[in-house]
Amino acid sequence: MKINPQSDRIIVRRLDADSKSKGGLHIPEVGKEKPTQATVVAVGPGRTTPEGKVVEPRVKAGDRVLFGKYSGNEVTLDGVEYLIIREDDVLAVLE
Repeated sequence: MKINPQSDRIIVRRLDADSKSKGGLHIPEVGKEKPTQATVVAVGPGRTTPEGKVVEPRVKAGDRVLFGKYSGNEVTLDGVEYLIIREDDVLAVLE
């Protein structure tokens, strides 16, 4: 299934969280926090200004991004979990 986000929405897929702590202890699934890093899967055409101009998004598919902990809406399509966020929710692009 192909995903086409609308407006300034971005579809991301969270990166896997580490299963061990920095000290080497195994962290069970219940104790893990959801990661705030993700890979961009799809990007909408951009937001529209009040004057009617479309502002293109600054991220593109394939970028690794950081986003807020409680940002977006989770969806599951074809057994894969995605997160739909706004471009404003992206805090940084990782290089």
